[in-house]
Amino acid sequence: MHSTMKKHLILLMAGLVWSLTSLAQQKGRQPNIVIIISDDHAFQAISAYGGDLMQTPNIDRIAREGATLNKGYVTNSICGPSRAVILTGKYSHKNGFKDNENSSFDGRQNTFIKTLRKGGYQTAWIGKWHLETEPQGFDYWQILPGQGQYYNPDFLMMDGSRKRIEGYVTNVTEDVAEDWLDQRDTSKPFCLIIGQKATHRVWLPDTADFGMFDGKVFQLPATFYDAYAGRKAAQVQEMSIAEDMIMDYDLKMHANYDSVREGSVIRMNPEQKAKYDAYYKPIYEDLKARNLSGRELAEWKYQRYMRDYLSTAASLDRNIGRTLDYLDKQGLTDNTIVVYLSDQGFFMGEHGWFDKRFMYEESFRTPMVLRYPGVIKPGTKSEHFVMNLDIAPTMLDAAGLAVPKDMQGESMLPLLTNNKAKGRDAIFYHYYENGEHAVSPHFGIKTDRYKLIRFYKRVEAWELYDLKKDPHELHNLYGMKGYENLTSKLMKQLEKLVDKYEDEGARQLMEKKIANNSSI
Repeated sequence: MHSTMKKHLILLMAGLVWSLTSLAQQKGRQPNIVIIISDDHAFQAISAYGGDLMQTPNIDRIAREGATLNKGYVTNSICGPSRAVILTGKYSHKNGFKDNENSSFDGRQNTFIKTLRKGGYQTAWIGKWHLETEPQGFDYWQILPGQGQYYNPDFLMMDGSRKRIEGYVTNVTEDVAEDWLDQRDTSKPFCLIIGQKATHRVWLPDTADFGMFDGKVFQLPATFYDAYAGRKAAQVQEMSIAEDMIMDYDLKMHANYDSVREGSVIRMNPEQKAKYDAYYKPIYEDLKARNLSGRELAEWKYQRYMRDYLSTAASLDRNIGRTLDYLDKQGLTDNTIVVYLSDQGFFMGEHGWFDKRFMYEESFRTPMVLRYPGVIKPGTKSEHFVMNLDIAPTMLDAAGLAVPKDMQGESMLPLLTNNKAKGRDAIFYHYYENGEHAVSPHFGIKTDRYKLIRFYKRVEAWELYDLKKDPHELHNLYGMKGYENLTSKLMKQLEKLVDKYEDEGARQLMEKKIANNSSI
């Protein structure tokens, strides 16, 4: 009798579990997913990360109602490759999109979108795509060609046509995303990716935001006048605010405002162009009267860069707020995962630079906040290493779908819901492009305290940093006396990660000796 009752109890429990699962499925409890990917948005410019450059109330809302990932990183700090990693859950050498100069995305390969779609999701990508080929595996897409334009942007449509939409690109992209949401099949869960162009170069704000930060004087980063001692790759880069930021193209300083040829400006309607001229022309006249040079000019350029960049970011945050408001109004908030991340970090004057690419923290580290009501406790702050590589398996995990075995990322959900969960003790990076901004290709490892980097092609060198003693990464310790054991240990850890991720190119470079075995 006891045995029979036990069997009945087991059967009853199994039935109850099945019923609850079935009920959840009937009610469509697979979560909806909204992923917002910006371009070149620095964590330093987000108030949720403690930055005081500006306030970002809407990104902060996601963080407050979900999780702030304080150690979010990318596998390859450049626009197109990052998107390929997010889609595939694989490193660049596996998904084939290594750089922006020679790569095009092979859409035949599996992506988390395709797996979601097979699992019953309706899927869409709206906005910046930047992967050369047309999206595959989506129910709907409407994408900017290439980098897209800030004003009155064109969109590539699924039927092969181009459609120009009047307005500022960040607002327009949100409009299109909401239009798709209005027309979606409400019987299915959805996954919508919103690709925003902001805050990509040339940092052209919405006319409503011109001058937003003109009353603020930004403090120079401590490393603005870095001389790059002991760092060969840093010495040959071409991403200096002082030397490489272009007065007309980047900073909108023109001798003749009637003949501006920058892509977004020539698309402006008369009203937009009149506001552009009215804002920038007096700044140019004032600059000309000052006749600045040397450090004074470099610091003037830095202030202009910051003002335009942050004004462009203001529109980005505002439109993220529109997305959150839409979910609220439609009663979707409680069953929708919202992820915000940038495709990588960005230099905001640190080391005297703009742009990204390097494995140094400002570029390598990316903002990433995630809200999942009922699953992730509001106000969670995670110190686990996570990567853009992890977005794909995390979304599949949340949807209750099997993660393909060839995905190299790991679901973040255990780290965000279980205090005892153990994450990575080190992360691997590999940047390939050897062109614009003259940044030497490199790969490396980061642990909680140390970073080891191997540069190649343009510059052949190793770099080693103690991030506890040297958080600004100014003192290359590689080859220094007393660091032999640490270097050997990090080399072994790096070898393990190279093997784990099957990066044969990095493996061959590790075996290649560098003359003098030092970068100094």
